[in-house]
Parts: sequence; structure tokens; C-alpha cells
Amino acid sequence: MKIFNPYSFLVSILFLSGCIGASTTGRNYAYNHPYFITTQKLVVKKILVPIGTRLVYEEQDLNKGEQDHILDEKTLITMTFPTDITIDWGGVPVTAIHRFFNTEMRGYSVYADFNKLAIDKKTKFSKLWESCSSDLAITVNNLDDWSFNTKNISDVTSCSVLYQRYFKDDKKQQNYLDDIYTELQKISSK
Repeated sequence: MKIFNPYSFLVSILFLSGCIGASTTGRNYAYNHPYFITTQKLVVKKILVPIGTRLVYEEQDLNKGEQDHILDEKTLITMTFPTDITIDWGGVPVTAIHRFFNTEMRGYSVYADFNKLAIDKKTKFSKLWESCSSDLAITVNNLDDWSFNTKNISDVTSCSVLYQRYFKDDKKQQNYLDDIYTELQKISSK
């Protein structure tokens, strides 16, 4: 018969709560990650960002929380535009861009607000993107450019959990991603 050890039980609970907390924090960078709120229009990653854009950077030992100056673009992981303000990304109103968590993958996810897209401005590209009701994950040649630059965009790797390049044997998923990439390439870069 095994005897209940309260010390072991407590250590197990603390370990599990740490693991669960680490896995559920997602993109909540408020605690460790430095961030800067723009006070003027700036070009960041080749995008003219509006005043009030939140720029979040990789975790750093010396910099935590809000910063009083912009940090190195190479460490940027997220740009979130102010509430009710979007930028045009391929003819689609975009609210945020997040670099892929896996740094070996060269790309980022783009988040749209299709409620702000006028019906007469919709394209086949925007309709395909809107139909998957999620962010669009793309890979790029140059990570220093997050703008809608069709020469830099090398592929569309996912659109929601329904369409993923990861599932190479699923023809429906691959065809959808091929279609959205083809339509993306037809939109002129600005």
C-alpha cells in the first residue's frame, strides 16, 4: 500500500500549474516582453504604422514592459494597430501581424477585419481569405519586410485549422492554399 505524501503532491501540483500556465499564455506579452507604443507615424518592417501601434519585441533581460523608445526591428514579434484602425494589406483591412513563434519558419500571420472591407472592394483573394474565417499565415523570403510585397511572399502556409500546408496528402487543403496564393499574387504591391 502506497502512503500519501503531501510534499510530493504539492510539488506535482506546482509543476503542472507551471506547465499549464506556460502553454496557455499564447500571445500575452504584457509581462516579460518589451513593447513600444508609437507616438508618431513610423515605417516598421516596411509598413507605415499609425500612431498608437503596439510593437512587441522578443523577451530581453534588460528591457521589460513598456519602453520609451523603439527597439531593434530584428527583434520585433508583433505589431498590433490601435482599436478601430487598420492598415491595407493586399486590399484587406488588417488589425495585427505576428511573426511565427517557430523562428526557423520565415514568416508571419496576418489578422484581418473583414467587417471593415467594403463590398465593392472585395477581390477573389479577400473572399478566399474571408471564407476560412481566420488569420492568414505566409512565408517570406525577407523577414525584414512585412508589407504586402508579392515578390517577397513565397507561400500561403495556412488559413485557419481547415487549410494547412502541413497536410500535404490532403488535396482539398493544398488546392485551397494554392488558389489563395495565386490570387494573392494577382494583387498589385504598393
